[in-house]
Amino acid sequence: MDEANSYEEQRRRQIEQNKRKLDELRVHKLSAAVLQAAAKPMPPKLLMPRNLRLDAPTRRSGRIASLPEQPDYRIRKANGDVKTESPDPVPVYATNEERAYAVAKAEQLKGQLGSDHPAFIKPMSHSSSTKSSQLNIPVHFSQYLPVHDEMMVLVDEVNKEFDMLYRVTYKHHKYWSYLNGWRAFSAHHKLVDGDCLVFQLIERRKFKVYIVRANSYNNNGH
Repeated sequence: MDEANSYEEQRRRQIEQNKRKLDELRVHKLSAAVLQAAAKPMPPKLLMPRNLRLDAPTRRSGRIASLPEQPDYRIRKANGDVKTESPDPVPVYATNEERAYAVAKAEQLKGQLGSDHPAFIKPMSHSSSTKSSQLNIPVHFSQYLPVHDEMMVLVDEVNKEFDMLYRVTYKHHKYWSYLNGWRAFSAHHKLVDGDCLVFQLIERRKFKVYIVRANSYNNNGH
């Protein structure tokens, strides 16, 4: 009996000691505060007023505003999306009559140059006259040219010179060569589709170039 009373007394003391520790830590008060805060309704969110300055059109400086409006190059796709691109100039193609006339005149000029210096004619396509950075040399003419890469010069009809890189490759038992840097010459002389050129090899690394214009067909009363 004494042992039971001693156990109960020890248990009571332990409980009182635990309560004192809880009171010191204020755990009960913290739990009650958390429960009370969770029960309170959340305040409604405040709506920020609209910034009217953001809705206003973008201001441009007086210098920029005075400039003319730039053209709109936007093109709509089939699905309605808009894509922006710079338009290429509309290509102009020679007629069959203009093309044949230029080639005939170039052949005639080549015959007049004589046989002391080999020559070949080169009709211009739209690509070779306006876009290509290189000009292919006919395979049959490779017998007169170096068999390795070298610098060459094109001389126009007013003796203006244009430096070109002559490139050559050997495949299928043939030499294939071209002039790299051709775009500078074609752009300077405003070559177009249908023009025909005569290249005369006046030196080992120098071509004299004559231009027969396709539009000369119309200028001669055709």
